[in-house]
Amino acid sequence: MTDSYATLARHAWQALEPVHILSYFTPETREETDALGLKGYWMGYFGCRAAPLGKVSAATVTATFHNFNPVMVQRAVPDVWTYASPEQLIEARLTAIDRSLRRIAGEWLTDEAVVRRAADLALEAASAVDGREVSGRPLAAANAALPAPDLPHLALWHALTVLREHRGDGHVALLVAGEIGPVEAHILSIASGRSSAELLRSARKWSDDDWDAGVENLVAQGWLRDDWTLTPDGEVARETLEDDTDRLAAGPYRAIGTDKTVELTELLTPLARTIVAAGVLPFPNPVGVPAPE
Repeated sequence: MTDSYATLARHAWQALEPVHILSYFTPETREETDALGLKGYWMGYFGCRAAPLGKVSAATVTATFHNFNPVMVQRAVPDVWTYASPEQLIEARLTAIDRSLRRIAGEWLTDEAVVRRAADLALEAASAVDGREVSGRPLAAANAALPAPDLPHLALWHALTVLREHRGDGHVALLVAGEIGPVEAHILSIASGRSSAELLRSARKWSDDDWDAGVENLVAQGWLRDDWTLTPDGEVARETLEDDTDRLAAGPYRAIGTDKTVELTELLTPLARTIVAAGVLPFPNPVGVPAPE
């Protein structure tokens, strides 16, 4: 029997993900991290996303983020902490998303009642990310431990980040349990049409040999054909992975109930559409989130 909250969790993710990942694609983030002296986009990305964890090692970032070539991470971490503290980067990413949302979604932000209601609902859901909901979820726990900003649209982004990392941590746990390595996970996403091969090859920096080995592993497992199309077993495995990710992400939404989850999703959808319409997010993208309908 399908868990209705798992379905709600997927719909909520599709609405909140474009809002969260705006911080990775908007030029304002690069401007803020450059101002701190960071070197290049990826140092900013790894630094800002890992900052809630503290001054962690490259090995920790590689493990928690799961899908990047370790060599790529090592080029940025731990050097990033010599340029800026985690606290400075947390502030930088908030400043960047504040600027970005005002530029891209200024009209949406003018309806203070809508913004405040969306923030309140998201914060209520994010507040449920405690106890067993953070067990084994390092990025969710680290972000949930941060204080919510005072400004409603920043409080909203903070809460959505907690919910997004909660989902992502659960997804990583499923990949580990299923013995699906980072490259294999990318290939499954590409073969299912959720992500672009060109984009993932460029953005994750795995070698050609790594990609070839990933294909061989999935072909041997019976999930992939040599032409990078999924077999029936592969299609089932991929869909099961997504369904289980929804199931593990459902806890915060179950805590606030169906009506509030639906309301949050409906409030976020126009904002997500506005962000997508601005052209700052690629589709397909490395995350695999579809454009909001």
